[in-house]
Amino acid sequence: MRKKYLFICLALLISLFIYLFYRADKTAVNEIVIRLISFETYINLKAYITAALPLNDTVVYSLPEGLWVFCITLTSKPYYITLINRRVNLVFMPLLICIVLEVFQLFHITNGRFDFMDIGVSVIFWILGNYVLKDGDEKQDIMTRPNLKMVICLASYGIVYLAHVFK
Repeated sequence: MRKKYLFICLALLISLFIYLFYRADKTAVNEIVIRLISFETYINLKAYITAALPLNDTVVYSLPEGLWVFCITLTSKPYYITLINRRVNLVFMPLLICIVLEVFQLFHITNGRFDFMDIGVSVIFWILGNYVLKDGDEKQDIMTRPNLKMVICLASYGIVYLAHVFK
């Protein structure tokens, strides 16, 4: 159990690092950091880090989404939701969200650029989260009385907002 949350924290920290120093300054998480440390400090730190550690485009643009899918896959595994008298395992929700977000980008409903690589990387990380790290928890309805694991699960879905780009 602790190993699962260690993987989640590590994946989210790697994604945060990439977003802070390699992605657009107008993402929500970058706007928060800029307000905390000043734009000048942020730009100087970003320039230093990107010069010291250059990353290729796949790592910068596809890996964070894949890591996010990995995290929400791990946190969603113990839960299901009941829709029209049928149990729907929430472990499939990360794949659905990933594909829907990419389709929204394709049709310019949301900011961003459609990329098959994003979908491919996300599918790989979904497989890792679903099949490599086994979870012995009994499935429970996500709509029951909240507990810490459930709050972490729901918060991991909300983290996607931090990648939103403001125009």
